[in-house]
Amino acid sequence: MNLRLNSEFGTLKAVLMHRPGREIDRLTPYNVHEFLFEDMPYLEIMQREHDEFRSLIKGATGATVYRLHELLIEVLIDDALLLNAFKIALSDAKLQHLAEDIIVRFSTAECANALLAGVKVRELKRRMNHRSLDEMSDNEFVISPNPNFYFMRDAAAVIQNGVISCQMKHPARRRETLALRMIYENHPLFKENAKIIYPNEHTQQRPDGTFPCIEGGDIIVLTDKALAIGNSERTDSEAIMEVAKQVLKNGKVERVYEVLLPKKRNFMHLDTVFTIIDENLVVTYPDALQNVLETRVHRKEGVDENGNVILSTEVLKESLLSTLRNEIDYLEIIETGNGNPEYASREQWFDGANVFAIGPRRVISYNRNKYTNRALREAGVEVLQIPSSELSRGLGGPRCMTMALDRQDFHWTPSLSGRY
Repeated sequence: MNLRLNSEFGTLKAVLMHRPGREIDRLTPYNVHEFLFEDMPYLEIMQREHDEFRSLIKGATGATVYRLHELLIEVLIDDALLLNAFKIALSDAKLQHLAEDIIVRFSTAECANALLAGVKVRELKRRMNHRSLDEMSDNEFVISPNPNFYFMRDAAAVIQNGVISCQMKHPARRRETLALRMIYENHPLFKENAKIIYPNEHTQQRPDGTFPCIEGGDIIVLTDKALAIGNSERTDSEAIMEVAKQVLKNGKVERVYEVLLPKKRNFMHLDTVFTIIDENLVVTYPDALQNVLETRVHRKEGVDENGNVILSTEVLKESLLSTLRNEIDYLEIIETGNGNPEYASREQWFDGANVFAIGPRRVISYNRNKYTNRALREAGVEVLQIPSSELSRGLGGPRCMTMALDRQDFHWTPSLSGRY
């Protein structure tokens, strides 16, 4: 598999998804905010909606849909990887010393389930006795669940020249990154072509051992020559600068835009502000373009004596809309809510701008965003709808739930305007 994408909308060939599982049933009124949810979805209906989403992708494109759970089982067959994954998962509860005793009592599939859905003390006591467990409440987690994992977009991003292994802002999501990186680096399908461009051996860790944060929802391939990254409540400028140095290194990408977003929930990631669904077509939340605080463009100025890229950075004195129009010729804008402010704000809450492009001017959208879908159809876009009663409760849209791995390369026409 190529694991390189030169557009957001080339015909889809392969995608990674995660069917919500028991980790969703771990949510309670007392922990939803700890796990970054606003509500508790009904799992069975959520799974039904997700199954329909996955079937629609396969039926509409013929693309291969890889399932996270299956890939995870296939890499955990390696005993060393399995042991290391459990030591990390048990570290929050300070029970790393139990890792070996635990994994011999679970099948490989059960181990994968445990890493996704978590394990409580009482569940572990059914398999083993240990004084460390006696000191804990039966309802405590020895391994925390990952209910956000169905938002596959955030833990990694495939771009023009490799894979960004995203570093999540909130501790509740950091194990998602570790699981994805383990798959990319060790699964036979990916390991030969998974060039991890961030973080790498030159990336400096913070004092707490973490890397500067970046999440996949903030990363958008604008064109074959340009990448946009949102500086949001979950992505740091420091990480964007490091990614820019790696992306610009070989000259294939020439511009990295850093888009400063308001630190608000409804601007959580750049792909809640806009998505690209054709060479010159963008769907956007209308208020968002006016609320962008600043846009900077990073370019390669040269290299130092160690071969590291030296960046030049320009602050653009114009709106994000003007920036996009200078980057994308003949840009057309479709507004969520079909331009109606009330509908737009309502449908923005359910990620109206976060559609998933499966080909040029072909998208999958939530059925509840009916005014946005109407505007898309009026612009000649094929809109395939999925049910959204429960999937939308996590506050993420179809793009959030998919990690595109491979698309048909799009043949970009030469620019007719002077790009930055």
